[in-house]
Amino acid sequence: MNTLHKNDIIRLRIEALAFGGQGVAHTDEGFTVFVRNALPEQEVDVKIVKKRKNYAEAIINRVVSASRFQVEPRCSYYGACGGCLLQHLDYAEQLVQKQRQVIETIEHIGGFQDLTMLSIMPSPEQYYYRNKMEFSFSNRRWLTHSEISSQQIFDNNFCLGLHAPGRFDKVVDVHCCFLLSERSNLVLNQIRAFAKNSQLAPYTTQDHSGYWRFVVIRESKQLDGMMVNLVTAADSAGDRLLEQLAQQLTTTFPFITTVVHNINKKKAQIAVGDEERILFGPGYIEEKLDDLIYRISANSFFQTNSAQAENMYRLIAQWGDFNKDQVVYDLYCGAGSIALFIANKVQKVVGFEIVAQALRDAELNSRINRIANCEFVEGDLKDQFADPAKVLARYDWPAIIIIDPPRSGMHPSLPDKIVQLQPNTIFYVSCNPATLARDLKLICQDKYRIDLIQPIDMFPHTAHCETVVRLLKK
Repeated sequence: MNTLHKNDIIRLRIEALAFGGQGVAHTDEGFTVFVRNALPEQEVDVKIVKKRKNYAEAIINRVVSASRFQVEPRCSYYGACGGCLLQHLDYAEQLVQKQRQVIETIEHIGGFQDLTMLSIMPSPEQYYYRNKMEFSFSNRRWLTHSEISSQQIFDNNFCLGLHAPGRFDKVVDVHCCFLLSERSNLVLNQIRAFAKNSQLAPYTTQDHSGYWRFVVIRESKQLDGMMVNLVTAADSAGDRLLEQLAQQLTTTFPFITTVVHNINKKKAQIAVGDEERILFGPGYIEEKLDDLIYRISANSFFQTNSAQAENMYRLIAQWGDFNKDQVVYDLYCGAGSIALFIANKVQKVVGFEIVAQALRDAELNSRINRIANCEFVEGDLKDQFADPAKVLARYDWPAIIIIDPPRSGMHPSLPDKIVQLQPNTIFYVSCNPATLARDLKLICQDKYRIDLIQPIDMFPHTAHCETVVRLLKK
């Protein structure tokens, strides 16, 4: 019988990392305990902070013996910032743990056995690999341990950075981040200084007052463009200030090719506006993957690791065994990145996407690359595919369907509709192994089987992992 109680302190040996990055261990009775910020092979004294019927959650009280995989984090904000959960874990071991998490999650949630999984594909770069970062303004600053111990007096009512782990309401004031690029830190810091001197407060969800909401920086890794997207609440005086900020930024940093202003009038704290103004440049950047040029606007989805995205698309092209007689459906197509990548290998690609701006980018990207065999359809997929017979009549039978949904996975009605279309091959691209496993279970109930699984590390030093699965008709 398990006798654990909240606030108990017990000694555990960490066996592995669970999905989400927590250490997993078991008591002598076999009871599962998840330990925050723990590493494989650590021996730790932990304090139980939450007790459930089948598991407990704990925090480290004392490290008794260190993990051989532990390394010194490069970032001074590590631990306080929620951006890089695994920066203290050797990168090779990060890959081992992510591969194990993917296979175990698919087997446990999906109920699969004896699956063929290839070795995880490491990221070409472990730092400065991202092409997009979203930074939040806040009037509730989260101080790091070093800031607290310095005994300096900080302005806690204005900051710009990344959220503290698990805290939507607290932000670490980040002056240097190793995820986007060195030059992006210069831009971020100048925006912070301007905003702080503007006398306009950060937006707060407490009473929905304030002006400054987000800074989103996007970069082209191949073509050298940079977009600064300033997301604010509505305020005409602030909007005039942003025009001054845009001029200041582009004068100081000539590598900034466009500045965009998104005005979010909603209470929800999201970095997408109801209105958009272009303050400088064309309002988009361009990225190059293989020989293709992709135009990316402020709110378009594009894989955040350009080099690894290129590797993933090459993998799909290789596994697809495409030919000129095939029609391919690309579900959740975004700006058309996968559709355009395979277009020259097939008869036609039909992309489906709910975000209108992303579809406009997809259509424009087709014209830029002189691709004439892609069609892009706007709408909610659960509505578009409600009647599979009508889909087939309008867009022809798909020999292959590619699915790349958000982290939440597909709408519950979609797996059955896809099966009814009877493609020979299905590719499922996912950044969440839990929803991936859930959807695979539905697709594979009768007519399909999992053929190959390729984990891809798109996000070094985080707990996330991309996965490509190929399914074949039985």
